[in-house]
Amino acid sequence: MTTGSTSTDHPTSVAEAPMRQARNSAAFWTAIGRCRGHEVIRRRGFVAVDGDERAGLRILIQEPDLDPGELAELSELARHAAGPVNAEDPFNSTDLRHLGLRDWQMPIMLRPPGPVGEPVLDVIRVRRPEDLQAAERIVIEGFELAVFEPYRPGELFPMALIGQPGVDVFVASHDGVAAGACVRLVADGVASHYWVGTSPTFRSRGVGRAVMLGSLADLADLPATLTASRLGRPLYESLGYTAATLSTWWASPQVTASR
Repeated sequence: MTTGSTSTDHPTSVAEAPMRQARNSAAFWTAIGRCRGHEVIRRRGFVAVDGDERAGLRILIQEPDLDPGELAELSELARHAAGPVNAEDPFNSTDLRHLGLRDWQMPIMLRPPGPVGEPVLDVIRVRRPEDLQAAERIVIEGFELAVFEPYRPGELFPMALIGQPGVDVFVASHDGVAAGACVRLVADGVASHYWVGTSPTFRSRGVGRAVMLGSLADLADLPATLTASRLGRPLYESLGYTAATLSTWWASPQVTASR
């Protein structure tokens, strides 16, 4: 897998969006898993990042046709996970109900190459530990990630993350206070966004739009994908994203929906 902001001569189509999202999500969670020191398990049909009792197990389905052996191995990983289980299936094809997981669907959205406007708030690309910790706290609060409380600096976003190829973290400030954050991974000519969050104190003030505009500013030549929540979808549509297909998500009953 290659990373970086190299443009592709074959723009991503709607039909390709699930595979593009699957591959990018696998690269993203592999990068996070390695930075956290967690085991990364790669198979033809899935990638799994096996973490501790707080991070849990993350499963990224990579093909629409898992074979019986892959499904059995994936199931054993879930049954023996140290913490909560999250699974992402962009192909909407793998049934994990036998693991007692709850499921829901969110749209995979695709944005064709093209420029974006300037953010009205200050947006920085994170380089300093204190800015990464600000992003971390925004995401934990914005997504209500109770599993990461009490807060431990560097647990969600290790400092090594911003040195990973293709990975960037962005923070938007409102009146000098860090208010919004997102993580972006560029790989194989496609950009994808994760953890686009706003501090509860600053919601409905254009922070989410600002951090997205700042993170899209240097991607005019690349297609971009993401998986959208119901509340986030109108923002992404206003930025030129369109829904390509539905992705199925599975999680332990106590886990809050997250991206």
